Amino acid sequence: MERFLIGHVVSYFAKIGVAAIEIEEGEIKVGDTLYFSGHTTDFEQQIASLQIDRNAVDSARAGDSVGIKVRDRVRDGDEVYKVNN
Repeated sequence: MERFLIGHVVSYFAKIGVAAIEIEEGEIKVGDTLYFSGHTTDFEQQIASLQIDRNAVDSARAGDSVGIKVRDRVRDGDEVYKVNN
């Protein structure tokens, strides 16, 4: 299982459980698996939906800022990896 760094968490909205992620490299799409890593963050999750500016999208690429619903808390600066099986 390979992991490729695709971006970083820039904000976390606790009330709705959404992470704002800046995509810095590559592309992600609904159905991909992401790995979140940080000082106290360590989990994988499949992408169920993506939003850009509150609009649902199927994919995002380098330069996009996306919102993703996450199952655990993430923190600003956490690294986000795309997992290739």
